[in-house]
Amino acid sequence: MAVYNFNAGPAVLPKSVMLKAQEEFVDYRGCGYGIIEESHRAKAFDEIIQAAEANFRSLLNISDDYAVLFLQGGASLQFAMVPMNLAIPGKKIGVCDTGEWSHKAMKEMKILGNEIDLIYNGEPCKFSKIEGIKDWKIDQNLAYVHICSNNTIYGSEYPYFPETGNVPLVADMSSDFMARPFDINKFGLVFAGAQKNIGPSGTVVVIIRKDLAARCPATVPTMLRYTTHIDKGSLFNTPSTFGIYMIRLVTDWLIANGGLAAMQKKNEEKAAKLYAAIDACPFYTGTVDPASRSMMNVTFRIKGGDEELEAKFVKEAKEAGLIGIKGHRAVGGLRASIYNAMPLEGVEALVAFMNNFAKVNG
Repeated sequence: MAVYNFNAGPAVLPKSVMLKAQEEFVDYRGCGYGIIEESHRAKAFDEIIQAAEANFRSLLNISDDYAVLFLQGGASLQFAMVPMNLAIPGKKIGVCDTGEWSHKAMKEMKILGNEIDLIYNGEPCKFSKIEGIKDWKIDQNLAYVHICSNNTIYGSEYPYFPETGNVPLVADMSSDFMARPFDINKFGLVFAGAQKNIGPSGTVVVIIRKDLAARCPATVPTMLRYTTHIDKGSLFNTPSTFGIYMIRLVTDWLIANGGLAAMQKKNEEKAAKLYAAIDACPFYTGTVDPASRSMMNVTFRIKGGDEELEAKFVKEAKEAGLIGIKGHRAVGGLRASIYNAMPLEGVEALVAFMNNFAKVNG
């Protein structure tokens, strides 16, 4: 029986990448031992980290004005690290609140003593949509503006990004990073935990404009300064070497499969098929306004939120080889995460299961 992994993270990885890692795990390219055992200062690993960075620069057309960093602590550490480095005394930080991950970022900003200018508040609509982006008013005296490009929990995604003028735009892209093309030059900083779309857990990718990194005050501890990691090429301390190796393989796979434009087309096809199945059957209800629906995290309910039926759905889906369908504990319901590596066949299997489940239980 085929098994399809719809977990939100750690999540599905391309099968070919997993097989390549399996092949090289105990003997990396004839060296007689695995890369996971290799020194981060060794020539073999230097080639890996340089190739991973080059892949990102190629896929996103990243200029030398930006640094590409491979750090630790996940996106959660970035919630504190960004304001520690980029906040400016006397200036507020703009935040667009689209749910749980925005809240976590704001919490760290406040702990560090920063005032917040709430540019957008999605709470009144229970984070079911991201609206009015073109009309958002961005105070040009803000230190920076923080957004979360895709809300894993609620299943919403920015259809396009706000214009912030001369104010740097910072984006937590953990859930849709490398799922579609975007113009890196619109951003001052982008960060993404690897475990959803580009690799295993343990590594966070940070792309930062170098001039912004220079803002960092002298009071910030050495390990928490972006300049530290820029100066040392992400090797100030021992990084997650195996995680970076896997990111290199995944980005190799992205390039081999046509890059981000091709990946977006595939992701749109998968999402359209799944949303069509939800919309076509009164047994299911999508939880997000169609204009704000995520390509990555599809959230829905059964019969207005019948928790017993939803528990049955999750159980029987797992028995059918469809794992990770249960919604986030904060909101309940059902969620299918269909990241880059989820094949169309997996979505088709889920749609077939959904139709049969509705027929039997409707």
